[in-house]
Amino acid sequence: MGDDYRIESDSLGEMQVPADAYWGAQTQRAVENFPISGSTFGRRFIRALGIVKKSAAQANRDLGLLEEETAAAIVEAADEVIAGEHDDQFPVDVFQTGSGTSSNMNANEVIANRAAEIAGAEIGDRVVHPNDHVNYGQSSNDVIPTAMHVAALEAVEKDLIPGLETLRTALEEAEAEFDGVVKTGRTHLQDATPIRLGQEFGGYRTQVEKGIKRVGDVRLHLRELALGGTAVGTGLNTHPEFPELAAEYISEETNTTFREADNHFEAQAAHDAMAEAHGALRTVAGSMNKIANDLRLLASGPRNGLGEIEQPENQPGSSIMPGKINPVVAESVNQVHKRVVGNDATISAGAARGEIDLNLYKPVLAHSFLESAALLANAAEAFGEKFVAKLEANEEHCAEQVDRSMALATALNPAIGYDKASKVAKRALAEEKTVREVAVEEGYLTEDEADEVLDPERMTHRGILGDD
Repeated sequence: MGDDYRIESDSLGEMQVPADAYWGAQTQRAVENFPISGSTFGRRFIRALGIVKKSAAQANRDLGLLEEETAAAIVEAADEVIAGEHDDQFPVDVFQTGSGTSSNMNANEVIANRAAEIAGAEIGDRVVHPNDHVNYGQSSNDVIPTAMHVAALEAVEKDLIPGLETLRTALEEAEAEFDGVVKTGRTHLQDATPIRLGQEFGGYRTQVEKGIKRVGDVRLHLRELALGGTAVGTGLNTHPEFPELAAEYISEETNTTFREADNHFEAQAAHDAMAEAHGALRTVAGSMNKIANDLRLLASGPRNGLGEIEQPENQPGSSIMPGKINPVVAESVNQVHKRVVGNDATISAGAARGEIDLNLYKPVLAHSFLESAALLANAAEAFGEKFVAKLEANEEHCAEQVDRSMALATALNPAIGYDKASKVAKRALAEEKTVREVAVEEGYLTEDEADEVLDPERMTHRGILGDD
């Protein structure tokens, strides 16, 4: 053993481990076995592993299965993992054994060795044992899906929903600010009847509100925890009261509600809850993508596009075209959507597999979900604060477009009939006149009647124009 390494052992023999590492032999084997992507688990999942291990130790202590001193050291070490003090001690690649055993043992070894230090022993002394103590009454097969649900639910509640609330608030404020701006509606990318800009933003705001509810609804099944099922769901080698007690400690640590799974065999052999939850994320990503695309179109120009709203000048848009400003934040939202769709394909495929008693796609399911949640949370917040909140309406241009729109002829239908209204619209287009001008010239309406029937603002309300 050199100064840079120490020797640790597992059931397969001895391994050289970096001298300053808290992990042990099994983690080191995983590092060497899986040089796959260079991607390791992030803060949310590592925190969740720490929460599971802390709660398990507390439950086993209460049940008389761990000595008080050993449990206290494990809890203290797990608290440090929860706080993010040892994130660099989790080097295992996401693409590993499908049960996530390598990551479970990584957590067991790190917490055991740090707990040994806390107890006054040396790293590797096994005063606190990674299997016999930290992993007592547990299996990778129930720990990893438990950590998956804990991390996913925390990501939803603490990251994604607050990010979406930021976007919702920005859209709501724009809805109120733009309520008096009448503009041309568009269907099939063609001129349609007038609409208020605020009404369009109200539609966007409602999309996000419904998205928040959809995401919130997935918490029901994410609250179920597999912990206590051990290897195949039977609960072998764990105390009958352990699952419920550990879930109570997890709930206390996270300040949200978790409970024992309805059926441990389902909780370990299938991950339909993850597929369902990510489906809500995919839907939210689609909503944000639609809103971003619409705002890019409405801001297109500034002189040769729709130009109905003015976008913020977040950064120069071109390395060759001076003065060009692009909707860069909206474009980042578009790209996030594509990544989330890709993650959804991964999660859908992974959740639909896993033969017999264990789904073997746990690590990639967890990683993909947490990436999507983080991307959407960050994108929603940036989109709301850096783009939507800084938009301005081009009221004069909107009014000019409404006045020139052929779709105003729609309001003529109740007054003069569809056929005559069509004649007015066609002549107006051919002669580059307004619908109002032609309707008066044809003698269908007087000046006063035209002012009433063809009032664009009135067209943005439900009802038949001309009825009092």
